[in-house]
Amino acid sequence: MSQEDFIVYTDGGCKGNPGPGGWAYIMRYGDRYREAWGGEPYTTNNRMELTAVIMALSFLKSRIEEASSSASSRSLESPPSWTRAQINIFTDSMYVKNGITRWLAEWKKRGWKTSAKKPVMNLELWQELDSLCCKLEPNFEWVEGHAGNIDNERCDRLVHLAIEDVLRQKESGTSIVLSL
Repeated sequence: MSQEDFIVYTDGGCKGNPGPGGWAYIMRYGDRYREAWGGEPYTTNNRMELTAVIMALSFLKSRIEEASSSASSRSLESPPSWTRAQINIFTDSMYVKNGITRWLAEWKKRGWKTSAKKPVMNLELWQELDSLCCKLEPNFEWVEGHAGNIDNERCDRLVHLAIEDVLRQKESGTSIVLSL
């Protein structure tokens, strides 16, 4: 990895499983830094883990498309170099890591069925993640959770903040659950 790579840490979790859940990501590129988090009132930890990655990649995809479109409208300009930077996703979810690096290709070959011939759980999220990965070609790496990695620990705290936001909004009757 170099300073010219995107470094993205993701996390998701629930209070109860299923129950109120939260997702978060931290993104670094050079000296730039971004955090985002959100939640849902009734979900699972795996859905939140997937959502964290999807939200991070969706943000990057929209920014890259915007920069590329802007550059092409000025005809002689090339898109900024960051639009071609490698994206490295760090997750403490073996479900996400194995799903994207080991299981996904086989699920697709079987018509989105598992090796046990059962429908893939969280199908719409896996399909969305697959689409984003086909466009952006990120690398996925597993990191041990709760092991002192500063960015992973920060993501975990943001997930807990998101869950607290969901619970607070549930009590007050509001429905806004996304903070950026």
